[in-house]
Amino acid sequence: MARLQHNASRTRIGMIIMRTAQPSGIVTAFLVALMAAACTNATRGTAQTPAPGGHGELAAIAQARADSARLPYTAADIHFMSSMIGHHAQAITMSRWAPTHGASASLRTLAERIINAQQDEIVTMQRWLRDRRQPVPDATTMGMKMMMNGVEQVMLMPGMLTEAQMNQLDAARGPEFDRLFLTFMIQHHRGAVTMVKGLFDTYGAGQDETVFKFASDVSVDQTTEIARMERMLAALTLGISTQ
Repeated sequence: MARLQHNASRTRIGMIIMRTAQPSGIVTAFLVALMAAACTNATRGTAQTPAPGGHGELAAIAQARADSARLPYTAADIHFMSSMIGHHAQAITMSRWAPTHGASASLRTLAERIINAQQDEIVTMQRWLRDRRQPVPDATTMGMKMMMNGVEQVMLMPGMLTEAQMNQLDAARGPEFDRLFLTFMIQHHRGAVTMVKGLFDTYGAGQDETVFKFASDVSVDQTTEIARMERMLAALTLGISTQ
């Protein structure tokens, strides 16, 4: 269609030239410029025509490439998004124990907030990696698999609970569960904030729009929650009811 419009424009301009018996230099220059503009507009129209089938996954990949061309992502961005998936997954597992382990009402509210926020963020991280054709880790609580000296090992990210700590929390009930949950989740959140700082301290990292927004939100939200949990833990230690 763009080619037809281009040819039609040239034909119309050519007819104008033919009707002008002896065009002056000014007229000739104007007509030549007009033809050039017509060619440019036709070409531009062709370039802006979306490719057929540009939907779903292909469209997402194309958009990711466009974003990356504007604000390139780095290996540090990939590592951050990949490792934070397991970090979030462990926090969700801890939070899901609240209703079954006799947690107080206020702690159950906190746990639900953590679950809702971090489930959505895991989806964001996995989609970001998938759109850039990067490996997408499963949302497991056991840390991130890494190769060290040719041997695959599971590495816990900063703040993540060890297996012994997870077992200790799972065995607790009532006020003791509240105390351990708050203690361990403060540790967990501080680790996430440390990961964000490490990302932004890495040259060239954190420039991708999605990575920047996500990492910034993690830092702000979890710093705020750390302050809230410290107050809850202090109240629990002093015997003040949080029901």
